[in-house]
Amino acid sequence: MNRKLSVLGLVGAALTTVSGITIEAVVKPASDVSDKMWSYPWTSDSLVPASLANAALHLLVLLGTIGFLQVMTQRAGRVGGALATAGAAILFLAEFASLPIADQRLDETGPQLVGAFFGLGVALTGIGLTMAGIAVLRSPEWTGWQRYAALVAGVWSLVMIGVSATSALPVGVAIYGLTLCALFAAVRTRRPRAAEPRISARIES
Repeated sequence: MNRKLSVLGLVGAALTTVSGITIEAVVKPASDVSDKMWSYPWTSDSLVPASLANAALHLLVLLGTIGFLQVMTQRAGRVGGALATAGAAILFLAEFASLPIADQRLDETGPQLVGAFFGLGVALTGIGLTMAGIAVLRSPEWTGWQRYAALVAGVWSLVMIGVSATSALPVGVAIYGLTLCALFAAVRTRRPRAAEPRISARIES
């Protein structure tokens, strides 16, 4: 089951990367919306389908984080995976919270609250994946490049807290998607190290 969920997460992460690149390279240059508006670079009308599409991507990522959580065996890893899953769920819900404030300015109360909601989701994702990533590094069950994927994704998610307040947000989202691609690919391709056989001896009298 966790491998099937990781495939769904991988699709969501890959599309998140494509979305970030598209917004940076196509949508922003063509936009005449003020960057003081919540909907920027979308118009208030186009933000609705954009937010719904983003919600679908967050849902796929959420499923991927559930798959990641399922392969965690150490307590710290399970706690971290649960926090990351909660963060993904909050990001999913935050997209719907964006709909009623599509035509508001960033300094209004609604955008301030929803922005904090997004920030909470990103922070929980970053903290959770970093915790789980450290647990993975300490676990003998993960080998090869796969053992670094969770930590890299977690660290970048934490960096995203700062990036989200700048004009580089779409680029940051694209990189965020790439790190999640690596994470879900790691879950999909990992080959747990086989447990070493126990050696027992019996002394016969």
